[in-house]
Amino acid sequence: MEVALHAEAPVLLVGDIDKGGVFAQLYGTLELIAPQERVLVAGMVINKFRGDVEVLKPGLVTLEELTGKPVLGVVPYVRGLQIAEEDSPSGQPTLNSEEVVDVAVVVLPHIANFDDFDPLKREPGVGLRYVRRVQELGRPDLVVLPGTKTTVADLHYLRDSGLADAVAGLAASGTAVLGICGGFQMLGERILDPDYVESRSGDTVGLGLLPVVTTFESSKETRLVNGRALGSQRLFANATGMAVSGYEIHMGSSLSPVPGELQALAPLFELSGHEEGAAGEDGWVVGTYLHGLFHNADLRRQIMANHFRAALDMESIYALL
Repeated sequence: MEVALHAEAPVLLVGDIDKGGVFAQLYGTLELIAPQERVLVAGMVINKFRGDVEVLKPGLVTLEELTGKPVLGVVPYVRGLQIAEEDSPSGQPTLNSEEVVDVAVVVLPHIANFDDFDPLKREPGVGLRYVRRVQELGRPDLVVLPGTKTTVADLHYLRDSGLADAVAGLAASGTAVLGICGGFQMLGERILDPDYVESRSGDTVGLGLLPVVTTFESSKETRLVNGRALGSQRLFANATGMAVSGYEIHMGSSLSPVPGELQALAPLFELSGHEEGAAGEDGWVVGTYLHGLFHNADLRRQIMANHFRAALDMESIYALL
């Protein structure tokens, strides 16, 4: 609504009927928003409706009478659209009777770009969970720290909730940990904020799982990128040369505190002419600024397949073949 107020733009209020209570949601929202916001609402839409719309019409008439706003449409529920949720992960685990790889995404208070993980919902053999409490983490095959709108604040949340210690413990025991964008920044040793973009202290201690230091900048990097995977041991093993594409949207850069050490950590990608990302010494802790990583089908399947290889004596199996 802040954007609509600034632009003096008309607004459509859309309610999700699939979760139930849509009439109360629409009516209640209009009653609770500020008067200057309510004036901008030009109409309402009901989304994800299953069944005969004729049954719904008496309720639509009452809703219009109570609010003074027209209902501009009822959109039917369509399966298989594969579009992102509105504001946050749905929170429901991917139920897969043939689940082999367990992927746990840590839900940060200011999580961003959560549709990075949508392809994993449809990947055979993969179970995707969104974790909000340390008790839910368990022992997954892969832990993901996603992007965030506020890296420093969400890093404090990880510590206060106990998730930071839990993730570090899993990493120490050999569990794969992937940080994307803000999650990558959290994996490092420190986050420097000389212009106080996010923090008052200007220097925040990271999780220490990758020997890199992030320095925030006042300008934001936003660009589409294409390139190839450079490969590394463990999580990205056998991915060398695979084509990748995606986008970057972040403030700041993440470099090794020791000159030349980032190269020793093995960059993950060559993207639009520059090396990007970093893998830890054992190859199981990795970080990247590349959003859309899992939308690259070949690379996604290679990452998942490496969990099988890590658990098997592949030399003996190849010998049998």
